[in-house]
Amino acid sequence: MRVVKSIILFITFKLLEKLLITVILLVSILSCSKKKIVSDEGLLGLEYYPTAAGRFIVYDVDSTVYSDLPVDTFSYIYRIKEKIADSFIDNEGQPAIRLERYIKYFNPKLAYDSMPWIIKEIWLANANKKSVQVVESNVRYTKLVFPIEEKGSWDGNANNTKGRWLYSYDYINRKETINKETLYNVLLIKQQENKTLISYQYYTEKYAKGIGLVQREITDILSNKIVGGVPIEKRIETGIIYKQTLLTYGYE
Repeated sequence: MRVVKSIILFITFKLLEKLLITVILLVSILSCSKKKIVSDEGLLGLEYYPTAAGRFIVYDVDSTVYSDLPVDTFSYIYRIKEKIADSFIDNEGQPAIRLERYIKYFNPKLAYDSMPWIIKEIWLANANKKSVQVVESNVRYTKLVFPIEEKGSWDGNANNTKGRWLYSYDYINRKETINKETLYNVLLIKQQENKTLISYQYYTEKYAKGIGLVQREITDILSNKIVGGVPIEKRIETGIIYKQTLLTYGYE
């Protein structure tokens, strides 16, 4: 009888041991399926969108616009400065910040440093532990959602009338060189990616911890003339190709 009990106990122990190993393996697989930003609990991702007053970022912008009426191509090179000018409570009772945006247009005869900044527009933003929403030219976009999670997705147009656009964190915590500056903890958000024979839309933004937006790229082009073997990028009729890249940042 004792031998039978010993055998039963041994078998039970082995089954429990296998079950425990299986559970540990499942937990390991599930925990590795998605990467998350390990962040201070009080921030949960807001370190990717600093909101202190006086904070500024300067960008180099290169934009090419394709027109069909008249048929022409226009190139624009300029600099944008975004400055957090003030914080306040908005009309919905939420903490908000005012972003002042200034511009300097490229002039081959003048150095940028010799030109004054000219006010271009005012944007507003709401940043909290759940998300960052920016009102650009009176359109509200949900730029970031927290906590940050690789492959996590959301509707960037949930608070406007432009129709659903699925934003997603393509990668996080990456080291990159942008405009000759090495940045750490960079994440990429894919805002739109759609390609057909006659159109191509590709919108992305990159954010770096402690800095904010460090790069924005937009390709939104159209061509009704389909030519075999010729990609749409080589036969653009209308649209825009836009690139905004970090130059410098700080406080003032």
